[in-house]
This record gives sequence, structure tokens and C-alpha cells, in this order.
Amino acid sequence: MREKSLNIYHDYSIVEGENFSVPKEAAYYLYTKRCLDLLLASIGIILAIPIIAVFAILVVLESPGSPFYIQQRVGKNGNYFNLIKLRSMHNDAEKEGAKWAEANDPRVTKIGNFMRKTRIDELPQLLSVLKGDMSMIGPRPERPIFTAQFDSEIPGFAKRLAVRPGLTGLAQVSGGYEITPGEKLKYDLEYISNLTFKLELKIMLKTVKVLVTGEGAR
Repeated sequence: MREKSLNIYHDYSIVEGENFSVPKEAAYYLYTKRCLDLLLASIGIILAIPIIAVFAILVVLESPGSPFYIQQRVGKNGNYFNLIKLRSMHNDAEKEGAKWAEANDPRVTKIGNFMRKTRIDELPQLLSVLKGDMSMIGPRPERPIFTAQFDSEIPGFAKRLAVRPGLTGLAQVSGGYEITPGEKLKYDLEYISNLTFKLELKIMLKTVKVLVTGEGAR
């Protein structure tokens, strides 16, 4: 049954099927947004390389194994892409199967907890921004298994796939592990419906606050 759900999702025309898309006003901004993504990601990846290298070593020292992990995620219009992150959990974190991350998750390592609070574990995703799979700002991409689950449990969940997923988003700076997938969806749809440079600038500034304080990190 699970396999069927994932297969249905692979080439699912989400935006058309859900009758939900980016407002006309925002459609023009998307071209500017992509240019900004390329500029910021290019600068960001150069600055991030030494940081990624240091934390990759720290990850391995605490929890032997690859410092990175690659997972399939669902992107714009339901298209799959591979996402890379610095590993923040123990190697055997999913020995009992996929599980939604939560606050004070015991599977998270000490260095992983720090990386999550500061978003350092997300830095390798700048490569996904350069490739065009992601944006600097947008709804966070979920795994196919969770996307299929939430789409069946939460009406309209697939509407969030009308835009590229992001490194950070309105839901992430407005809450954290404490808010539910349904609450995250409300923030994601609010973002899509009001997509402007002004809104994205506010999200970016709030993200800086999260990086400094560690509050609302997800």
C-alpha cells in the first residue's frame, strides 16, 4: 500500500490537480527570485565549504560513518530530487523505519543538535539551490513517504508543492518542532499566496535571528 502511494506521487501533477498556483503578481517575481537564488547560493557555497569541512570531521568523531546523508525528497510539482545534508543523527537512527523528527529527538547526536539549531546541517543544500531543485526560501521539502502520508491526512497538503522547496521558510521561522504538519501547511500556503520580495526579506531576517538564537529551528 505504501509503495502504491509513492508511485502515484512520482509524476503527480500537483498544482493542476489541486487547482492551486502562485498568484500572477508573484509569477513575475519568480524570475528575479531565481537570479537571487543563484547569486546567494554561489556566494554561500564558497563561504560554507570550510564550515562544512570542520563539522563533517566533528560528526565522524562523535558518530563514526559518513558525515553526509542523501535522501530523496519531493520538490516542485511533485518531482523527486536528492537532498544532501550533514548527518545530525546516529547511523542507526532509522533501523526501525522512517520516523518524523521531533523536539529533543534521542536519535540526534550532540553535534547534530547544535547543527540543527544553527542550520549548519542544511549548508550542503546550497548545491540543490544551484541545480534548481531548491530555492533559498520556500516550504521545506519532505520525504516521499511523509508527503504521501500528510497528503492523505491533511486536506490541501500537496498545494505547498506549487513552488520550489527552500532552505528556510515562513513555517520554519514561525515555529519549530512544536508545530504540527497542518500548522506548517498554513504558513506555507500563506507564503505562496503572498510571495513577494518584501516577505522573503522578512523571512531571511528572521532566519538570521534563528541562526543566532537557535529558536524555531527545524
